[in-house]
Amino acid sequence: MKQDNLFHGEHLPPRIKYQKLFSYLPEIPYAYKFGRPQVNPNAMLRAFIYRGLRRLGTITDLVYALTENLSLAEAVGFDPFTPIPSIERFSSWLRSTPNQTLQDVRFGLIQRLVKMGAVQGTVVSLDGSAILAPVRENNLKTSSPNRFHKECYPKADPEARMGVYRVYAGAGNQKIRYFWGYRNHIVVDYDTELPLWEETRPANCHESKLAISLLNACAQKLKLHIKTVCADSAYDSEKIFAYIIEVLHAQPIIAIKNRGRSREGFQFKGKEIICPAGFSMPYRGKVNVKKTGISYRQYCCPLHNRKKMRQRFLMCPANHPKFLTQKGCNYLIRITPSYRSQVAYGSPEFRQQYNKRTAAERVFSRLLSVAMQEPSVRGLQATQNYCTIAHISVLLVAVAAYEQGHPNKLSFVRSFVPKFMV
Repeated sequence: MKQDNLFHGEHLPPRIKYQKLFSYLPEIPYAYKFGRPQVNPNAMLRAFIYRGLRRLGTITDLVYALTENLSLAEAVGFDPFTPIPSIERFSSWLRSTPNQTLQDVRFGLIQRLVKMGAVQGTVVSLDGSAILAPVRENNLKTSSPNRFHKECYPKADPEARMGVYRVYAGAGNQKIRYFWGYRNHIVVDYDTELPLWEETRPANCHESKLAISLLNACAQKLKLHIKTVCADSAYDSEKIFAYIIEVLHAQPIIAIKNRGRSREGFQFKGKEIICPAGFSMPYRGKVNVKKTGISYRQYCCPLHNRKKMRQRFLMCPANHPKFLTQKGCNYLIRITPSYRSQVAYGSPEFRQQYNKRTAAERVFSRLLSVAMQEPSVRGLQATQNYCTIAHISVLLVAVAAYEQGHPNKLSFVRSFVPKFMV
């Protein structure tokens, strides 16, 4: 005689908890269809979120986990009486889904947090993280003659570009390494340590080029009143300072970039400027740079611009490299006021505010541990979707934590569902 089971699949705690978690996830419109036979895009998204929260390494592990646990597969949104989509189907979904479709889901989650009052966004931080593409050029154990030639793109991922990232071997010991791949740029809320906005670009796209667009999205679309913007020296740009002060009416807390030793050897004696060779440099006039709109006072080489000096010396006594290639060295004194003059570098208040930029590093630590580290996909669009799903996972847990009455556990990404989800 057949006996009924004491526990059914729908009564199992993991299934109930994940069903509750996915109830806070905005739906992808059903107008978007994928594959033949068609696959529910919401089920695919939930499956990838489950993969990130459980830290399943590859899509193969995800398919195996769903196949072995049909009750969980049903909670994700798949029919337990039909086969789970294949590995190729999951991979194809990442490559073919428009990133804007997932961005709408991410925007719905962060907008919900803002409307509930969980996120204020008064103090934000900017940062970027390297996403290494799974290509042989990134594996130093393989032989590749043109490994770091920036014009020889990897055959496995032609859209990947060369970038650099820092490796910390110990206290005060850091190294710069090259890689092929992409970079995820984010704006982070300091108080909650949640990502407000994100964008993934090839690795050769510098952080400063996207800073204004990311901050503008937070201010315009999320309606945030940003008061302080913290960032490292990679964002030390006049345009970024101007946007923060003039448009956002906020305080920039950005470290000064080391611009080399271009002025080494020049000295001031009253109103005169002494070149490295020890001669007074004549005033040549004002210079206006059209790209930046900045004006300078220009002082030029005395050997090239004074006849008596030119007759006395055939070569520069200081052996300046620009003496033969150009018309000697130049010295520029800025006339246009700089926005950096409004920042109190070195003050205790600046140091205290600058320490808040580490919030972005902690956010990336969670994102990399959830899903962004060692991606198993190739191509720009697939990598963009891969990173956006990681952000969706973090924000989804934050929404669930706030709705469940745990506002102090918004950043408990991996442990919230098994320990605190009701």
